[in-house]
Amino acid sequence: MTSEILLHPALSRTMQGGDMLQADEVVAMLRLHALGWGAKRLSKEFGCARNTVRRYLREGGVSPFKKPARRSSFDGLDDWLRERFFRHDGNADVIRQELASEHGIVIGLRSVELRVRQWRRELKAQKRATVRFETPPGRQLQIDFGQTRVWIGGERLRVYVFVATLGYSRRIHIRASLREGQTDWFEGMEGAFLRFGGVPNEVLLDNAKPLVEHHDAVSREVRFNARLHAFARYWGFTPRACAPYRARTKGKDERGVGYVKKNAIAGRRFESWASFEAHLARWIREVADQREHGTTGVAPTERFAAEADALRPLAGRAPFGQLRDLVRKVQADCAIDLDTNSYSVPWRLIGESVQVVVLAGRVIIRHAGQVVADHALCQGRRQRIVDRSHFVGVAGSEGLVRTPVEIAPAALLRPLAEYEAVVGGGW
Repeated sequence: MTSEILLHPALSRTMQGGDMLQADEVVAMLRLHALGWGAKRLSKEFGCARNTVRRYLREGGVSPFKKPARRSSFDGLDDWLRERFFRHDGNADVIRQELASEHGIVIGLRSVELRVRQWRRELKAQKRATVRFETPPGRQLQIDFGQTRVWIGGERLRVYVFVATLGYSRRIHIRASLREGQTDWFEGMEGAFLRFGGVPNEVLLDNAKPLVEHHDAVSREVRFNARLHAFARYWGFTPRACAPYRARTKGKDERGVGYVKKNAIAGRRFESWASFEAHLARWIREVADQREHGTTGVAPTERFAAEADALRPLAGRAPFGQLRDLVRKVQADCAIDLDTNSYSVPWRLIGESVQVVVLAGRVIIRHAGQVVADHALCQGRRQRIVDRSHFVGVAGSEGLVRTPVEIAPAALLRPLAEYEAVVGGGW
């Protein structure tokens, strides 16, 4: 039997200088050991160290190589690392800083990134996961702004589109504007209340700066703007802010914004702003309200029949009244600046501070308790709204005009000579 084992081709290759035993060689080694061969003799026969022979004999055959466990700075911190990873939204650098401050472990950023990468797939899936929920009739209105480019009168304008979506029926309201200020948010909501004929119990909104002053992503503490609180009390709804960086929380309206941009607006051109607004109103009536909704399977107008009675009636309530009380300085061009537009003021008030009140679509400018200018609020941007009577007495306004103008003494806080020197004219 010994001669048969020694003639095995695998053994011959090993004894010719090989440095690694194959599985059949180990089997032969075990058989020879059973016949009484010792470790010294086997090591010579197979060309390996005695300790290698003893290990094979001890383990009873071939065993995979066991890499010795290495100590790491992260030992015992797996639970802590996982908690901080999800708390800081996967920011490895913040974890590295807290390792140094809380555990005294100073380590490179790359080492931290390698250690926490096992949880990145889970974090990504967690961000994408959305639990669909249906709200009862009259419970919730979701609002948001979308931004797009629209061809109007031969010019490609940046347009902000306010979209409000009722959570139950999926009926929508649209309002287009050239800005996204607090006034536009409020007017969009009031337009939705008027269109739907009532007010829902709550309004779910994004963390827009004009509405939300602070929203902590960890504690979920929300601090709404004071005027939003007043607006909500006036109309009788509860404002709610979706989780920061989780716009999918209000997915009904997010999809509604995309639907408006891709279906109602994309690829179309309009002769004027009025024709653009008329198109949106017609599109809502004829397309958005009548379509079979992909989720509910029912047209929003049909489903709205069950929601209309659940909304709180308007009871003839007047608009909230977008009163803005500001102070502006009259510039050398005889105008004050407001929302990128300029509104003319009597030229003798150049350099003076005036009170600007925006209310009910009017811009009212007061000085020393008197109304010195009254303009219609401009919906455009970078426009100049001029009342030519404000320039009477200024050389070059209508040719060389030198007609004196009677102005109450209280409105003039400087000698007329100073105004004449500023505008470069006389009267």
